[in-house]
This record gives sequence, C-alpha cells and structure tokens, in this order.
Amino acid sequence: MERKVSRIYLASEPDIIHFLQVAWEKTLGSGFVITLTDGQSAWTGTVCESEISQEADDMAMEKEKYVDELRKALVSGAGPTDTYKFNFSKESCHFSFEKNLKDVSFRLGSFNLEKVANPAEVIRELICHCLDTIAENQAKNEHLQKENERLLRDWNDVQGRFEKSVSAKEALETDLYKRFILVLNEKKAKIRSLHKLLNEVQELEKNIEHKKESPTCSEMTTDRDAIYDESTDEESEIPPNPSVLSPATVRRDDSIISSPDVTDIAPTRKRRQRMQKNLGTEPKMASQEHRLQEKENPLIFQMWRDLYREE
Repeated sequence: MERKVSRIYLASEPDIIHFLQVAWEKTLGSGFVITLTDGQSAWTGTVCESEISQEADDMAMEKEKYVDELRKALVSGAGPTDTYKFNFSKESCHFSFEKNLKDVSFRLGSFNLEKVANPAEVIRELICHCLDTIAENQAKNEHLQKENERLLRDWNDVQGRFEKSVSAKEALETDLYKRFILVLNEKKAKIRSLHKLLNEVQELEKNIEHKKESPTCSEMTTDRDAIYDESTDEESEIPPNPSVLSPATVRRDDSIISSPDVTDIAPTRKRRQRMQKNLGTEPKMASQEHRLQEKENPLIFQMWRDLYREE
C-alpha cells in the first residue's frame, strides 16, 4: 500500500498542526483511506470509488480531473498554502476541503471520519512511516550522490578525451594544411613549367615557319643571280662591233683587216675598259675566253695583244 503524509492547518484551529495521511492500494481514484491526527487524538475513514464518482458528478467534473484535484489537495500539496482550505468538526467528525480561486472558493470534497480508540498506535504508525520514508529518501540520496560522482568522473574523463581530440584535430588540420600547401606549390610549379614549355614550343614553331619562308626567298635570289650571270656570259660572248673601233686602229690594222682570212676581233676602248673592270670581278671568265681565242687563231691573238700594249 502506498502512503502519503502531509502537514495541514485547519481553518478552525490555525495555530495547531495536524497531520493528514492518505493510503491507497492501486490508484487514488479506486478508493483510499484517510487518517487525521493532532498528535493526541486520531480520526480515520475510508472513501470508496463510488463516493469519488458521486463527488465528481455533484461538481459536474470528469472523474480523472476530479481525482487530479484530490491528488493536489491531499497528496501532493501543490500550490501555495492558501490555495486549499481544510475544515474539520471534532463533534460531528466531518472533514471537508475547498479550493480558493481569487475571491471565489468551491468545495472539492467532504468525508465522514470516525475517532480512533487507540490514537497512540496510529501516531506510532505515522512516525514509523515517516522514519521509513526518511531512511528510504536518504538511501536514494546516497545512491544519487554516488551516481552523481560517477557521472562527474565520467564527465571529467569525457572532457579530457574531448580536449585531447580537439588537440589531435588541430594538429591533424595543421599537418593537412602544410601538406596541402606543399601539394599546391608543386602544382603551381608544374603549371609554370608547362607554361614555359608551351611558350618554348610556340617559339620553336614560329622559328620553323620563319626558316621555311627564308629558303624560298634565298631560292628566288639565287635564281635572279643565275639569270644575271647567264646574261653576263652571253654579253661577253657577243663579238665587238667594228663600227666603234678607233680610226688609228683602223688605219694601223688596215692591211690585216682587209685580209679575207682574218677575223676582226680588235676590241674598242670601251670594250677594253669593260673587260678591265670585269677582270677584277670575273678573272676566271676572261682567262677562259683568252685561252679559247688563242687556241682558235694564235696569230690574231698575238696581233691583238701587241695593239693593246702600244695603246
């Protein structure tokens, strides 16, 4: 059986402390036993479930709500001391209680009690129950204190582990950051080397294109030089014009020229000057021409050389 002892003050005797005990088997709504004492006398009574239901109907309240109000008034002692008002008449042994709501109060319940013939026994039971409750509460407090100490040790252990985890996390982040910086620097260096290699490849391609264009220009220049050389060779092979010969040369070599077997190859002064100029630039060509003329007609070549010396 569950019991609950509380201290109350009666409206008729506010200076005297009364003790109220409520005991029930299953629930408070299934019925309970109420005991009231002032330390000298005792009164007791049993409230059945039907009486509780009747009181709830009289107050037009649901049974659950009414039982909750009974618990607050008789068991829990919830709310301020002036919230509930208790009345007891020793002559009629009628016990009642009310709830105050501002300026209005309404009756929660009333029960008829009987005076106990041996109040000392009832008071003894109350004292024993209070002592048992105190011992039980002390044991619970000791258990809760030990549990709190254990939880405090666990909390300190968890806090130490947490601090170690934070330190390890910070060290790991620092190490990862350093490694990231190294990897980033390597990537940057690789990117710079790739850019440099790309620039070198592009410059090499430009040089190759420039070299491809340069041979074309050199070939064109070589062709023009070849054409010029050919025109010069042809000009050197053109026989001199006899009309430009000087009169002295014509008079001096009149006998030779009038001969039908001699070919007029005497050069003019301009021809000799051009040949002298060409001797410095093209000595090989002049020497070859002289050798050819000497081979063809040695006599004419000898006469031409003598004329050249006299002039």
